[in-house]
Amino acid sequence: MNEQNIQTLQNDNRLYQTLLVIGVVLVAFNLRPAITSVGPLIGTIRDDVGFSNWSVALLTSLPLIAFAIMSPMAPKLANKLSNEMTLVLGLLILIIGISLRSISVVFLLFLGTLCIGLGIAICNVLLPGVIKEKFPTKVAIMTSIYTTSMSLLATTASGVSIPLSDGLNLGWQVALFVWITPAVAGLIIWLFVYKKSGKDKLEKQVRFFESKQGSSIWKSKLAWKVALFMGFQSLIFYVTISWLPELLMDQGMRKATAGYMLSYFQLLGIPISFIIPMIAVQMKSQRGLVLANNILYIIGIAILLFKPSFALIIFAISLIGIASSANFALSLSLLSIRAKNAKDAAELSGMAQSIGYLLAAIGPIFIGFIYDITHAWTVPLILLIGITFMIIYVGMQAGQNKYVLEN
Repeated sequence: MNEQNIQTLQNDNRLYQTLLVIGVVLVAFNLRPAITSVGPLIGTIRDDVGFSNWSVALLTSLPLIAFAIMSPMAPKLANKLSNEMTLVLGLLILIIGISLRSISVVFLLFLGTLCIGLGIAICNVLLPGVIKEKFPTKVAIMTSIYTTSMSLLATTASGVSIPLSDGLNLGWQVALFVWITPAVAGLIIWLFVYKKSGKDKLEKQVRFFESKQGSSIWKSKLAWKVALFMGFQSLIFYVTISWLPELLMDQGMRKATAGYMLSYFQLLGIPISFIIPMIAVQMKSQRGLVLANNILYIIGIAILLFKPSFALIIFAISLIGIASSANFALSLSLLSIRAKNAKDAAELSGMAQSIGYLLAAIGPIFIGFIYDITHAWTVPLILLIGITFMIIYVGMQAGQNKYVLEN
């Protein structure tokens, strides 16, 4: 092989690696905005469509139910279509969902929301395994980039929902529809990645999503602890993005300010999401992180119980935001840390996100139901403190220095 051919191959490889990094970032961009953009507008949608609190919470919980259903199927789908094409399919379903949800028809509103959940679920499950396979020596930095990108767009989505809907008088439909943009961009990049991979490469690639006969991932106690850790921390996160603005408005805060508080809650996650995976990967046991994160959670939630001043609200949301982001980044990191290889990471990801998001889906609906009964936030906040203790319990076990298929 002559020098010119070698140089061409090296350039092609650099282009492929660059496309992969961009592709990972764009997929991460799409994992939260279609959901987090709903929280600040949930009261507006409720009043416009005529929902009760518990039923409008379905707009947040329905994607999580879809996560639970689709997560175990995504690895099998990837094994048949290739990882690249399955990500393309996930983004396409997401685009369809965002489009349908923006039409003011109740059936399409819920159908679109379901499609959003299915599309995000596919991308959610595949990304940790793809990172493990494509970047085996850079798992920590790529996980940090992935979680930080996710937090950045999640924060942006929460912050601009009310300015788009009310400030520019575009309505909640347009405020939700704008998040089709990163989905279309991601779709284009992954089509290029798929084309660049080539059929020969796809035929030769290791199908690490394929499960062995008698795979014991569902029998692993450690895997269940990882799944429950993901589930409980997700439950509190989705309750927060669904109901924090309503809680703050009930305490006298203006609607726009309450929306900004939700953005601030997620803004804190950007540096935390970058730092935590890099720390967690270097630690043999992550138990200390679990305990530290959730002590902050308990303090922050407890402050909100006492209808605090504006300064104390900011302090409380700061603690909750740091703890939430740290828990989330840690839960994603554990999908790689607790697995020996990419195939195990994919299996653990499918299981953990299925069980975890099924549990998380209960949160916004249940809390909305409790609020409908009590007409106060005291009982819901006390319940969240109790759930935080459950996070500590399962997280301390998920953080032990073991692999899921070895316990």
